[in-house]
Amino acid sequence: MRTRLVVTFVLVALISAVTATALAYRDARTAVLRRTQDAAVNDVRMRVTAVAADFDLPPDQRSLSRFAAKVSDGLGARIVVARYQDLVAVSDPLADTQDRITAELRTAVRAGDGTRFQRVTWRDEPYLVVGMPVTYADGDRRFSGLEVFAITDLRAERDDTDALLDSVRAGILPVVALVAVLALIAAGTVLRPVRKLGRATRELAEGDLASRVPVKGHDELADLAWTFNETADALQASDARLREQEAKARRFVADVSHELRTPLAAMAMVATVLEEDADQLPPDAARAARTVGTETARLSRLVEDLMEISRFDANAIRLNAAETDLADTVRASLALRGWTERVEVHLDEGVRAVVDRRRIDVIVANLVGNALRHGAPPVTVTLGTGGATDGEWVTVEVADHGPGLPPEARERVFDRFYKADAARTRNTADTGGQGSGLGTAIALENARLHGGTIDVAEGAEGGAVFTLRLPLRRTGEDTE
Repeated sequence: MRTRLVVTFVLVALISAVTATALAYRDARTAVLRRTQDAAVNDVRMRVTAVAADFDLPPDQRSLSRFAAKVSDGLGARIVVARYQDLVAVSDPLADTQDRITAELRTAVRAGDGTRFQRVTWRDEPYLVVGMPVTYADGDRRFSGLEVFAITDLRAERDDTDALLDSVRAGILPVVALVAVLALIAAGTVLRPVRKLGRATRELAEGDLASRVPVKGHDELADLAWTFNETADALQASDARLREQEAKARRFVADVSHELRTPLAAMAMVATVLEEDADQLPPDAARAARTVGTETARLSRLVEDLMEISRFDANAIRLNAAETDLADTVRASLALRGWTERVEVHLDEGVRAVVDRRRIDVIVANLVGNALRHGAPPVTVTLGTGGATDGEWVTVEVADHGPGLPPEARERVFDRFYKADAARTRNTADTGGQGSGLGTAIALENARLHGGTIDVAEGAEGGAVFTLRLPLRRTGEDTE
């Protein structure tokens, strides 16, 4: 903006200076030429009238030459040409006057309408040619046939006007430079508050809600700064309220989850006893006992998931990272949950990375459990490594051959408490019922904690494919 303002100021000043120069040159040139031509016309008229009073007509060549010489002597350096019918006399026999007296001027003079003048350029030099007919002095103003032309050199006048133009041109550069300096000062005065406002806006966008702009003066920029400060104050107050509400909500979830753990533990023990004795109970009582056990287990998992999410929200999660064999970690996670026979594995052996083994187990368990619960066999887990432009990565791919996820579900599958529609929910009896909707969200949070991510896509043969990508860090590398 500073550059545009300065350029605009300079352009306006330059256009103004050039326009003023052109007008001044035109007016000065017109004034000089008019003064010169008026003086030349008066001098020629007076001199010709005085010399013609003693001139006898018709002349011969000799008398005509004397006439031209007398008229020229009274006019200074002007060249005089006298014409009478076919006779022509020039005050300077060496001067070339043929091309300086135009046919148009001769015709006008021959018409006897008084003194005429014309500016001509001959050999790139300017001249003024004044012509007049000589009339009889008997009161009838009859044309005597004698024509007189005086040629005046205008080079001095041209040099004067050119010198004036050069002087004005030489003054343009200092004027433009002065205008540029003034434009820089003005631009700085105008743009300094704008820069401060822009800096404060960037700080506000980066999270510094205490950023403010000093208000100076009572102009439009001061009003803008005052409005910005008011907006920042309102935003800071709103942010404080939201943070307070969010903190209360987190504490509430954590407190509720913590308080539920003790009664749930007691309920789980009772449910376990009831399930063990279910075979000895009447059919309706046995079915109720098993339902209580299933739902109690599900409620326990939900409480654990809520507590895990609250720890992520409170930034209370820390990695307990160590160099780990990822293939062994995947196999152990499947074996712990009895999924070894139900899942096909394709694992690159010897892939070791610095990770938190327990959290990798959580990710694998959530992704594989999700595939078993909602997908269709075969469910496959593939472990591999690959290079990328930003380093080496390890990938864990979990794929199923179920109905898959529609595009709108893939966009929201990692949202908390989001559940796909019933078309994907199947085999719930075999996998412990429908999940809470927090599993994929917890898996993604654990992946991000390692500097990785989880993507979901549609499989080539149907079904959903979840891909965990983690940076392949080893012992001695930065794991922050």
